[in-house]
Amino acid sequence: MLKIGSHVSFSDKGLLSAAKEANTYGSNSFMIYTGAPQNTRRKPIDSMYLEEGNELMLKNGVEEIVVHAPYIVNLGSYKANTYELAISFLQEEIRRTHAIGVKNIVLHPGAYTDMDADYGIQRIADGLNDVLEGTNETDVNIALETMAGKGTEIGRTFEELARIIDKVKHNERLTICVDTCHIHDAGYDIVGDLDGVLEEFDRIIGLSRIGVIHLNDSKNPRGAGKDRHTPLGSGFIGFDTINRVVHHERLQGLPFILETPWIGKDVKTQRPMYEVEIALLRGNVAERFGIEFLSQVEELHSYFATQEMDPRVFVLDIWNLLKNDAKAKKADPREPLERLYDMVLEANLFPDLSEEGMNQRIIACLAGREIFTK
Repeated sequence: MLKIGSHVSFSDKGLLSAAKEANTYGSNSFMIYTGAPQNTRRKPIDSMYLEEGNELMLKNGVEEIVVHAPYIVNLGSYKANTYELAISFLQEEIRRTHAIGVKNIVLHPGAYTDMDADYGIQRIADGLNDVLEGTNETDVNIALETMAGKGTEIGRTFEELARIIDKVKHNERLTICVDTCHIHDAGYDIVGDLDGVLEEFDRIIGLSRIGVIHLNDSKNPRGAGKDRHTPLGSGFIGFDTINRVVHHERLQGLPFILETPWIGKDVKTQRPMYEVEIALLRGNVAERFGIEFLSQVEELHSYFATQEMDPRVFVLDIWNLLKNDAKAKKADPREPLERLYDMVLEANLFPDLSEEGMNQRIIACLAGREIFTK
């Protein structure tokens, strides 16, 4: 069965809260941080409701979840205190991941800052050697994440990741987390040649080493090196490509994790589109949302046709406008999904729907008519 879920919070009642949240989206997998992703403060693992969380996961059919290391860990740093903190903290995160019962902890490899890529690769490999040799939890793998290529981060190419792996003694404990937005932004043509990209990955690293896949659309054209996520269908990758990734025969059995951003006009009431994104990828939208949902999506298609516009083309045009025309962005900084929402709201198509409900239907519309006729 397709393992698909989203990033969820890990607070209050720890794993129990995370499992409850994931279930509201229809997830049968999910990803957590064991504390705030921006710092190293952590509650004792025995206060994280692990038993109760695992019981609820079992009840909800969740077989595998993923942990993500905090963003502040930088094994590529030349600064001794930053580097040593990264090693000791990552060792503790591995112990916490083991206690939760998870086999993959996702890690951004690191950035070389004022040095160079060769230095960064060696520094990260040395750090991983120290981390792995200093932990006995051999059932926990470090999943090095493919990166978008911004700044001095390492992992923007398959070759960089392969060089790290080759330098690590216990590299059987290294897996890869493939992020669709990141590899697109790094220049890999998953839209036009997904099979070719997978073949290249297999030749350089090996598809068997993939442990996790992050699902994100991108606000930027291929090769931009920006790493800016957007909900599925509302970016330059598009729903069709993400759907092909999820159902690709060579990627079956892996956990697919959504990291798409929350959307909404009011920051206080913003919501993720995880529920509809998961249903679209599973192909059970009618079962999840009801037959009326499908008719409302068709009504959106008809409405946009009367406006002589293709909503997906509109979305990409607006991203390009916001990127390339500073005056236009200053005059109207609204992102594409907000503009589509405002159009539908003004047309008064669904006066009884909440903002979240309307956005869910817009996301389904951007997936295209074909997804509902297969």
